[in-house]
Amino acid sequence: MEEKIIDESLQGTALSLKNKSGNSKKLFIESYGCQMNFSDSEIVASILADQGYNTTQRLEDADLVLVNTCSIRDKAEQTVRKRLEKYNAVKRINPGMKVGVLGCMAERLKEKFLDEEKIVDMVVGPDAYKDLPNLLKEVEAGRDAVNVVLSKEETYGDISPVRLGTNGINALVSITRGCDNMCTFCVVPFTRGRERSRDPQSILKEIQDLAERGFREITLLGQNVDSYLWYGGGLKKDFGKASEMEQATATSFANLLAMVAEAQPRLRIRFSTSNPQDMTEDVLHTVAKHDNICNYIHLPVQSGSTRILKEMNRQHTREEYLALVDRIHEIIPNCGISQDMIVGFPTETEEDHQNTLSLMEQVKYYFGYMYKYSERPGTMAARKFEDDVSEEIKKRRLTEIVAAQRKHGAYRTNQFLGKTVEVLIERESKKNENEWSGRNPQSLVVVFPKEHYKAGDFVMVKIKDCTSATLIGEAIGFSENN
Repeated sequence: MEEKIIDESLQGTALSLKNKSGNSKKLFIESYGCQMNFSDSEIVASILADQGYNTTQRLEDADLVLVNTCSIRDKAEQTVRKRLEKYNAVKRINPGMKVGVLGCMAERLKEKFLDEEKIVDMVVGPDAYKDLPNLLKEVEAGRDAVNVVLSKEETYGDISPVRLGTNGINALVSITRGCDNMCTFCVVPFTRGRERSRDPQSILKEIQDLAERGFREITLLGQNVDSYLWYGGGLKKDFGKASEMEQATATSFANLLAMVAEAQPRLRIRFSTSNPQDMTEDVLHTVAKHDNICNYIHLPVQSGSTRILKEMNRQHTREEYLALVDRIHEIIPNCGISQDMIVGFPTETEEDHQNTLSLMEQVKYYFGYMYKYSERPGTMAARKFEDDVSEEIKKRRLTEIVAAQRKHGAYRTNQFLGKTVEVLIERESKKNENEWSGRNPQSLVVVFPKEHYKAGDFVMVKIKDCTSATLIGEAIGFSENN
């Protein structure tokens, strides 16, 4: 759950890329779940481009169909299974089409996937994408192919990802993989393995390439970006075994963030996701120091009850979390903070629920991602607890939390009325083709009339109106950063 869910409009969107000359095979690849899955799909497309594949957005034309999956909730897995039914219908017409399942669901189910979903030819875990050429040879030879081996070293830092064909403006740059936190509700440590960090020079090189290609904003991405630590290689837990020189010259997340901001002063920089237990003040001071780092932090809390947080194996209390929020606002004035929240975790009482609502009232998040607890096989919570909160109570509590977030979102957006904000235009508004849509530094969506501006422009927008989630205004000119 430590991953911010990507824009719902991109869920299931087939990757669309510029054709590579000479490639004759067609790849249809779509992604579900978190930002890391979308980033991984770009890596997969890069690997397969060297194997003769160009992407297509027509499922019916595909020689190879891949779905990059999420296992964070049962609903996410059921969505993928429904998509496989659609693939199966197409495969009846095109029996030569091959189907592969990638990502966290593949890692969780492993070989069982081949038995459960007869349509699937290939199952590939998040650390095995470099093995795709070999796995395809197995499939082409008529054999099922599976590689779900988790790695302690793989970061894909040596692969230059092809980029999502959505707008050419925003890009995801992975800096860590895996997670060591072992929250009891979460499958990520089991599906993505141990936490490891990527060489900072490869990160800087990738971002330089993005800047040269005209991208305007990058998001440094990881299950827990604040745990980033590079000292020449290896897992974070092995840092104590590093040489004195490696320890003395290690790169922390705050160091990396400053390096990126200083190397690319004209790029907007975001990062996700932060874990409260690992966020340090030097990160906050780095954000405050550099104008091109957005004043926005996604800071999952999961519950406002210290008792439930302990049962979740979260390494922070309610009080520690609120103290961190206060410190964020002291160091980074006008910082937008968003949340992840789980309702109905096993043993959650009405008092625990009211503690969550009171924490939300105190923080007044800009926006959030709220879910009912979904028992995930293999997690500590599934082994330790009975899922004892009824579905009816979960629904009621989720409704109350969503209502609270809507009220707090309205409070935050109303604070921008009459103010002028910088907006990076990302796309045409979903509701009005005559309006642009973009985000301000706090990651709030802003819409305004198109006039003579274009996607990729930095524009100053005066806010005239708002909803609980969107700012509405009119452009008054280009930003000095344009």
